[in-house]
Amino acid sequence: MENLLRYIHSLTPFSEESWQTLQPALTEMELQKDEFLLEAGKVCHALYFIDSGFCRAWYNKDGQDINTAFFFENDIATNISSLATGEKSAFSIQAAEQLSVVRFDVKTLREVSAKDPAIDALGRKCLQLIAAKQEKHAAMFKLMTAQERYEYLQQQDGRLLQRVSLTQLSSYLGVARETLSRIRSRK
Repeated sequence: MENLLRYIHSLTPFSEESWQTLQPALTEMELQKDEFLLEAGKVCHALYFIDSGFCRAWYNKDGQDINTAFFFENDIATNISSLATGEKSAFSIQAAEQLSVVRFDVKTLREVSAKDPAIDALGRKCLQLIAAKQEKHAAMFKLMTAQERYEYLQQQDGRLLQRVSLTQLSSYLGVARETLSRIRSRK
């Protein structure tokens, strides 16, 4: 929980009293590689702070995994749409390696947010960061070629290139694995 508290302090002023008020919404979890934080077809009821390890968000299209996001240490993983609407998630969030997370139960989080403005501000800030990350990813696909997307990741998020398999990375970049190999060999 120490990493989470440092993360919270990096986002917003947060008192010890607010931290204690937040506690009922938090649960520490350990997941093994390939275990799910969220399965497609189920409603999302939580935000997950990634303490160690990483996970991926992915869709299954015609039997093929399409990776849309990766969440590393000090990221928040969730499905904003399912969380907000109560509709079933169209994608899964799955551990890509051993994963330690802190689960924020949204029902309890809403209750404690109503009591404490600092918790409410924290929740809004986390959702803003998630939305900004999604917007950057969408812009990559609208504005960049596959080569430019790879170069952007090299400059902006080296963790992806170091820790994510080529198959998952090529899916994330929207190219065939062979194409990604050619792009990498040009460097």
